Amino acid sequence: MGVRHMGKEGTHSGHRKRVRMEFFENGFSPNTPTHKIVEMMLYYAVPRKDTNNTAHALVERFGTISGILDASKDELMQVPGVGECTAAFLKMIIPIARIYLAEKSDDSEKRMGRDDVCRFLMSRYFGLTDEVFSMVTFNGKGNMISYDILARGNANEVHVSARDIIENALKRKAACTVIAHNHPGGVAIPSEEDIFVTDDIKAALDHIGVKLLDHVIITDDDYVCMAISKDYKSIFE
Repeated sequence: MGVRHMGKEGTHSGHRKRVRMEFFENGFSPNTPTHKIVEMMLYYAVPRKDTNNTAHALVERFGTISGILDASKDELMQVPGVGECTAAFLKMIIPIARIYLAEKSDDSEKRMGRDDVCRFLMSRYFGLTDEVFSMVTFNGKGNMISYDILARGNANEVHVSARDIIENALKRKAACTVIAHNHPGGVAIPSEEDIFVTDDIKAALDHIGVKLLDHVIITDDDYVCMAISKDYKSIFE
């Protein structure tokens, strides 16, 4: 009777199967060590190597799962054991989650209230690390026509013109609109520039008969609707 040698590949395969079965049965708990979660994530980017050391190195470098997923490709590839394929896999996770959240919150077929719009926008801005300016357009019945990203900036600013807003409103045949942008890692308080731009856009839209309903300022876990904030609502009257 022959004895089959189980090398590292077989050992890793058996360990991964046990971890996978445990996950299917119990999921991740609040007490699951971060490096264990990262190690399992890496199974699907590094199919035939031990990922434990790489997982520890990623956690040591970036601290948390959010820190790992927010890191740039170049930052990730500075960690021993992380190649281009692993970096690409990790960088796909947040965009996929954003699509999931967007699909779960898609209320475009019904009349949207302010809370619906804000929930919709929060899903679109999930995980973004640079400022993005967007516009949601509606018809006269309050049904959403479109969601459009009009400008992308960096971590601290984004530039958009009233002309961009007008062109998109006319293109979409909008009756009214909500504009939005984010403050990544910041607070949901409009800056002086935000207030000036909002006033300018409101005046421009008035000229073409499109009502500006709100300007929503979004952060990682919060938002402010300028149209119902006592300090800014006069802009929309």
